[in-house]
Amino acid sequence: MTTKSYGTPLPGVAPGELPGRLIVIEGADGSGRTTEVASLKGWLEVQGHAVVDTGLRRSTLVSGPIDAAKQGHTLGATTMALFYAVDFADQLENKIIPSLAAGSTVLADRYIYTLMARAVVRGASREWARALYGFALRPDLVVFLKARPEILLHRAISKYGSLDYWESGMDLCLSRDRFESFFRYQELLKAEFEWMAATYAFHAIDANRSPEQVHQEVRQIVAPLYGRGRAPAGRRRPRRRLRPRAP
Repeated sequence: MTTKSYGTPLPGVAPGELPGRLIVIEGADGSGRTTEVASLKGWLEVQGHAVVDTGLRRSTLVSGPIDAAKQGHTLGATTMALFYAVDFADQLENKIIPSLAAGSTVLADRYIYTLMARAVVRGASREWARALYGFALRPDLVVFLKARPEILLHRAISKYGSLDYWESGMDLCLSRDRFESFFRYQELLKAEFEWMAATYAFHAIDANRSPEQVHQEVRQIVAPLYGRGRAPAGRRRPRRRLRPRAP
């Protein structure tokens, strides 16, 4: 049950006591977030829960302009952060909060943590980033899918055939070589996410494994939010009562 924001709520929006649940799946590009969101959504719906999924750059207000601004590879760090803040604020007001008010579960494929980490590694202070996203609601649960950079690289190449300019941190001039820049950028993000994990109480999960293994562990973490307790590792056979032998 989501009830608070990290700072001052959006103007005209009083979070109050929202009966729905906000679950965030965080992780680097290629960590398996989108796959897990789809699996978790299907599992929750089978349990009878209404589920709404959301993510970055899905606002009808600025998602298009963000994509257009990133095409020229000249988008400044502050402008990028503000663009994404508008995208998030629009979704929060028009999608996330109404869904929570209706009692639905909102699954977020990334949240403000990725946005803050990106801003910090590009020169912003943590205080500035936290103030920028202070209107965000506190999730009921944050699951962080932690994968090695080598795994992320392999998955990115398998899916897209190449490395994305921005996801490789090329705008930071870490290296002229995109592969080397990718690894350096991932190290910077890793350090920031480790700080956030302690600050925002992330539930870190080993995402180097198969999607099925990851999903089973996520289910065990999510289940208590719905009064189900921790999911058992496996079904135990009921003990058979032994009948006393006749004398």
